[in-house]
Amino acid sequence: AADIPCSAYQRGWRNPRIEWKFQKGSSLILFYYGAELTEPYRSRVQFSPTSIHFSSVTRADTGRYICEVVGDSGQIAKSEVNLIVQGVAPPPPPLPP
Repeated sequence: AADIPCSAYQRGWRNPRIEWKFQKGSSLILFYYGAELTEPYRSRVQFSPTSIHFSSVTRADTGRYICEVVGDSGQIAKSEVNLIVQGVAPPPPPLPP
């Protein structure tokens, strides 16, 4: 699991539009826009205005995550986080009966 904060989010802004983008090399993917997560993130990412939470990550998730917030007056704030996934954690042990 991994949590990635969006430090660009400003609590005083009314009705902000929040976008999340993923950059790996020269590829840029818009994966949260218009209050919707896109595939393949939909099944394993939870959104809040201040962060995104991955329920699971793989090495393919290594890259730069960009949060862009646009306020109702047109003001723009942006924050970036580099995520490096070095391995996959083993699954948790089974629960006792």
